[in-house]
Amino acid sequence: MAEAHQAVGFQFTVRPDGVDLKLSQEVIKNIYLSGVTAWKKKAILFKNGVLAGVYPASPSSWLIVVIAMMSSLYIRIDPSLGMIDSIKDNLPYRDCLSAQTRAVLSGILFATGLWLFLIYLLRYTLKVLLSYHGWIFESHGKMSTSTKVWLSLVKMFSGRRPLLYSFQASLPRLPVPSVDDTICRYLESIHPLLDNEQYNQMKILANDFRDSIAAQLQRYLMLKSWWATNYVSDWWEEYIYLRSRSPIMVNNNFYMMVRLNVIRVAFYSSYRRLRALGIVPMCSTQMERMFNTTRIPGIETDIVQHLTDRKHLVVYHKGRFFQLWLYTGGRHLLPSELETQFQRILNDTSEPQPGELKLAALTAGNRVLWARTRIKYFSQGVNKVSLDAIESAAFFLTLDEEPQGYDSTKTNSLDSYAKSLLHGKCYDRWFDKSFTLISYPNGKMGINVEHSWADAPVVGHMWEYVLATDCFHLGYTEEGHCKGDVNKALPHPSRLQWQFPKETSYVIAKQIADDVDLHSYLFTEFGKGLIKKCRTSPDAFIQLALQLAQFRDQGLFCLTYESSMTRMFRDGRTETVRSCTSEAVAFVRAMEDTSATKAQRLALFRKAADKHQHMCRLAMKGPGIDRHLFCLYIMSKHLGVDSPFLKKVLSEPWKLSTSQTPQQQLNLVDINKFPKYVGSGGGFGPVADDGYGVSYIIVGENLITFHISSKFSSPDTDSYRFGRHIQKAMLDIQALFHPENDKMVGNGEHVQLVNGKKHL
Repeated sequence: MAEAHQAVGFQFTVRPDGVDLKLSQEVIKNIYLSGVTAWKKKAILFKNGVLAGVYPASPSSWLIVVIAMMSSLYIRIDPSLGMIDSIKDNLPYRDCLSAQTRAVLSGILFATGLWLFLIYLLRYTLKVLLSYHGWIFESHGKMSTSTKVWLSLVKMFSGRRPLLYSFQASLPRLPVPSVDDTICRYLESIHPLLDNEQYNQMKILANDFRDSIAAQLQRYLMLKSWWATNYVSDWWEEYIYLRSRSPIMVNNNFYMMVRLNVIRVAFYSSYRRLRALGIVPMCSTQMERMFNTTRIPGIETDIVQHLTDRKHLVVYHKGRFFQLWLYTGGRHLLPSELETQFQRILNDTSEPQPGELKLAALTAGNRVLWARTRIKYFSQGVNKVSLDAIESAAFFLTLDEEPQGYDSTKTNSLDSYAKSLLHGKCYDRWFDKSFTLISYPNGKMGINVEHSWADAPVVGHMWEYVLATDCFHLGYTEEGHCKGDVNKALPHPSRLQWQFPKETSYVIAKQIADDVDLHSYLFTEFGKGLIKKCRTSPDAFIQLALQLAQFRDQGLFCLTYESSMTRMFRDGRTETVRSCTSEAVAFVRAMEDTSATKAQRLALFRKAADKHQHMCRLAMKGPGIDRHLFCLYIMSKHLGVDSPFLKKVLSEPWKLSTSQTPQQQLNLVDINKFPKYVGSGGGFGPVADDGYGVSYIIVGENLITFHISSKFSSPDTDSYRFGRHIQKAMLDIQALFHPENDKMVGNGEHVQLVNGKKHL
């Protein structure tokens, strides 16, 4: 181990005349540099804490206020209205101080109090300004006078150089919607999915809930919203993620791919220097747990363990676990040094220890089994030491043995790549880590992300930064190696030791993985550029195409989930957009009605797209449907009261679960100049046993990537078939705006739907 390697620098021999102590100069130097680095980190953390603590003011503004106050006293003007004299008369030990000293101290104390008051006033003003969301509902490209004034005020009160966490104290709290509004929007959302009898029954349940316990639950929820920073997020993390006892592989974790071109690995980013994006700040709470974070299994509930700072990662290769230190001499390893360390692991020919090969399958299986196994076998000895090394690592890295990635000459290459990232072999990813970085021998990369600590946009932000840095800033030599010198004296990565009698959970995990029907493909016929020319939202366009594809695939409509962020609020995470609206249903029926004219279909499309955009804006603004009902349900459980309405709402299955992976840092890569450096997005497993999970990313102006998942065990679903339905639906909708393309889709020959046997 690295500790043992450093220990050899201290050698001593016991002699009759005393102890002969020999110290290694190199080791002493490394210890000194490590200590300096540690103190530098503490200083930086303290500095950033002070800067964020006084934001939107600055520490230097304190000095300005003090000087201004002392100057006014010098010219015998008292802006404190006598408060300085009161402070002077009540100073402790005033008899021991001269009159001038008392005057100076009183002035400084008053100036400091005034400065703190002004900081809180600025923060409160900024919080009030950020509570305005009228700009969300304005048409694209148009800005009202009130929004222009608001924008100017936000810029003025935001300061000049915000840090990552500067805005946290100024972000507004997520508002609690009224019960009446939530019930009204809920009933509207389910109306197109139910017949009249079912709808009337649901309406009766809703009215009974509103007239009975709703007011009591709402009062307690309002109390929580005043006390907690966010009335949803802690319960969402606990009850949706951590209390679930089912395997997190496929069911919880999601994946992200690299760009379509081949890149190499030079990864350990300075990502923690992120700053708030754009004018409107987003909550940065989730970013805090990106590194040094692990989900720890429990019998009844898991916990998320986050450590402040760790200096190593754990690497998995051919069934062996290695600990690799990321620092030397008080600094990060250079990319060239990381490459050397990785190559040493690849060159290692040792065999896995008994039980080591499929050990990580424990994190892929049942959570209760993993928790009990952890208590029984990993509570002491070498197993505990090795497990601690994994759970305290910055992240987990897998050096995979089989090449993956998109290859236009190979059928289903993207499908295989996606399945490898989502579950791999079930034992070569540590699914409990905040993320597992997977590196393939052909230079491709990807990540598998545990979902409880953060949502996809946060991880996507980091992933964009890492890939752009790797491609355009770090670079490689002509031979393909990382640039930079290598310290040949670096200690070799050390093997983790295990004494584990048997392999468990693999069979369960393998069954889950084998049941995943995953299809990923590139939609290249058109993209955001053409959709915008149609004067509609690209997301609304795709969501309506998904509704049309769903109806053509299943012959019916279903409850549809689209994830929307609420990070404009403190500790905000997500809200649900219920995409299957009455307007969307009317549009789809018109598309399938041969007697409907193109003008009628287009009018219904615009109405449905406007409705979808309105629903998305409402979700971002706070008054969504599902998080409010979820919290009311949890509150009812805490109070021990029963609600048939809430129980019914929370048991409804999402047979079509969708999510868009946003591109957030368009300034990092010029896609027009580097078209091969486009992102492929990522995906997730199906939410319902007989439903679909669809993730998509809109890349540049001419590409959309879809990731579709379902289960082979369901006779009603087929991911490849659904992908073809999506493709045809996209083209059919586009033809409404461009009549010259009618021939492309009118005879159904442009897309040949495959209804045959399912395939991997």
